[in-house]
Amino acid sequence: MINNEAFTKRLQKVIDFYGESASSFAEKIGVQRSSISHILSGRNKPSLDFVLKVLSSFPEVELYWLMNGKGEFPAQLKAESQQPIQESKNLSTSSIGNSTEANNKSIERIVIFYKDGTFENFEHS
Repeated sequence: MINNEAFTKRLQKVIDFYGESASSFAEKIGVQRSSISHILSGRNKPSLDFVLKVLSSFPEVELYWLMNGKGEFPAQLKAESQQPIQESKNLSTSSIGNSTEANNKSIERIVIFYKDGTFENFEHS
């Protein structure tokens, strides 16, 4: 069961960390200003939809930290997500690994879709 008072403190910490007002935070996660106000005042408990919107809008917020205080905030991004994307759009099977060679399969194309609607297409040369 969620401790509403502790959740409220963690949510306020997230809002303060990003230098947001309750109104601007509500706008960024796509909820009404009154939803934030009611949660911060303790009147309402956060819905699953609310929590998911916070997590998708602010990737530094970890689910377990937000819900029950376990973990850390801001979350440390994983090293592999911090590596720059290679400029080359052509991949070789040697850069992909041995698992494809063991199965006599080769990768023709990899497409990465981003949340902003853009994508990158990597084709085997």
